Order: sequence, then structure tokens, then C-alpha cells
Amino acid sequence: MAESSFFPVAASLSFNEVASLCGLTLPEGADPARRVEAVAPLETAGPADAAYMDNPKYVAALAATKAGLCFVSSRFADRVPAGTVALVTPGPYHAFAKLLATFHPEALRPQSVFGATGVAPGAFVHATARLEADVTVDPGAVIGPGAEIGSGSVIGAHAVIGPQVRIGRNCSIGAGATLQCSFVGNRVIIHPGARIGQDGFGFAMSPKGHMKVPQVGRVIIQDDVEIGANTTIDRGASRDTVIGEGSKIDNLVQIGHNCVVGRHCVICAQVGMAGSSTLEDFAVLGGQVGLAGHLTIGMGAQIAAQSGVAGDVPRGARYGGYPAQPALSWAREAALLKQLVSKRGKPEGGEKA
Repeated sequence: MAESSFFPVAASLSFNEVASLCGLTLPEGADPARRVEAVAPLETAGPADAAYMDNPKYVAALAATKAGLCFVSSRFADRVPAGTVALVTPGPYHAFAKLLATFHPEALRPQSVFGATGVAPGAFVHATARLEADVTVDPGAVIGPGAEIGSGSVIGAHAVIGPQVRIGRNCSIGAGATLQCSFVGNRVIIHPGARIGQDGFGFAMSPKGHMKVPQVGRVIIQDDVEIGANTTIDRGASRDTVIGEGSKIDNLVQIGHNCVVGRHCVICAQVGMAGSSTLEDFAVLGGQVGLAGHLTIGMGAQIAAQSGVAGDVPRGARYGGYPAQPALSWAREAALLKQLVSKRGKPEGGEKA
């Protein structure tokens, strides 16, 4: 089987064009007309490839790389081999991302899996739905009554857009995703299998049984949000569940009813947010963090992976552990526990079988 790429390079660039794109300056002696044909990791890059390095763990790979060009911070510029042109920048990863976006614009958001434009055969669009020009709807997708979809948006195969749902312009809704009771802004990416706007988990509990509480709120997703595959976001009970502008949510995240996620938050995989919890702007939750309900994570706070948060976290704080506590206290506690265990040693007479 011939090797192929799912994302071919749109066009090669000269070294001078790469430097201009990233707002950088070529070092003295570099050939501005030399071309970059692709991007690659340090270990496999060749003379026509660009790479980047911003982590001390990869110093050895940097020293051995055969890349034609490498984005690198000033800290590691002297480790770049003679055959590689160093483009020095305070943000190597950001510069590399700009080049990747130029080389592979189709990889920025999910495209039509059918490779078509317009409404494909086999799609079901209700007569009262309103689609602006240049909307793509793949086979098997269902657009419900009164739904509205803005121009440039792509609805993937077998996605379901419920009645009265609003989706803005230049959005991508992945294959098999479902949206109900939701308003979605512009340039939003929702990856395959995501579930948005279904019932929140609300019951009035009693010794005689649990009465279902109707969930009559909405999900509001603001501009430039990205939501990972198989993530679930429940609609509000009597108020809205809100995902703020520019926030990025990984795969397999659960966000309960009435939650509010601020602007530019980052939520990593397998996080669970119980109902009515709030993330203020620029907060970060590491993988598998669990939040109890009705609490607030302050602006810019960061919670370490696998932490269990039972109470409010102040703005700018760094918390970790179970139960979560300030990171320094958590580290000291872990160190003390390790010391206690090592001092205890084995019991007298050895361990019993």
C-alpha cells in the first residue's frame, strides 16, 4: 500500500516566507530562497522539513536533527546543528502552529466526510429549517424544524440538529454529534459524537422514589469554542449552561446542568463538572479532575490532574490532590507521608506470608 497523507501540504514556502509568516528574522548566512516542503518531528525531519523544539527533554534530538529549519528558543539555539537553520523565537510552538495552519488549512476543523458541498443526497432537512448559503450537510444528517445554520458551516454525517437550534457561521459539527436546545456562536468546532443540550441529571429525591425534574434551560456556546469527541454538555434546569468564548474542551468531558465555563478556559479529558459549578475566565482543569456542584474555580486558577475539588478555589491559585488543596501544601503532605513510610520500614520479624 502506497504511503499517503490525509492532509497534503497546500504549498511549500521559502525560508524567508516562513520567517515573515511568524514575524521572525532569518539568521545571517541563511539562504532566504531555500524552501520548506513539510513539517516533521526532530527525529525524522529531513533537509526540506521544518521542526520545533521547546522542551529540555528533547535536547539530544535537537542536537541530532537533520531538519532544514527549526523553531527554537534562545535558550537552546546553540544546540542546533550546523546543517539546520535556527529561527529563534520566544514561542517555538506558536510559530510552528502558524506554519502548520498554513501548510494544512483543512486540518484546522472537521470537513465534510462526503467531500461534497451543499445538502448531500440522503440528508434530511426540515422544510422550516433555514440554511444560509455555503452550508454543507453530509448524508444521514438531520436538521430539525426551525433550526438555523450560518454560512460556511459543515454538518457531518448522521449529526442531528434539533428543533430551533441556532448554529453560527463557519462552524463544524462532527459526524454523529447531536445538538438540542442550544445556541452556538461563530467558528465553533464540535467533534464527532459530542452530545450537547440533552437533559441535565435532575431529580427530586425522596424515600418514596425520585421525581424527574424537567430541564427547561438551554446550552449557550459562544464564539471560537472547541468541544472534543464524545463530550457531553447538559442543558440547564431553569437557567442556561454556558460555555464562554474561546474555551477549549477535550474529549470525554461531562459538564452538568447550569454550569458556567468562562472565556478561554481549558478542560482536559475525562473531567467531570457537577451541576451549577463555575469556571471563571482562563481557568484550567487537568485530566480526570472532578468538581463538586455549586462551587467556583477562580479566574486563572489551575487544578492538577485527578484532583477532587470540594470547595471554591481562589483566583490564580494552583490546587492538586484529593481532596484538592493548594499545590505547595499537597506537595509537602506527599513528602511527609513518604518520609513516614520509609521510617516505619518492615515490621519486626519480617512480613507474614
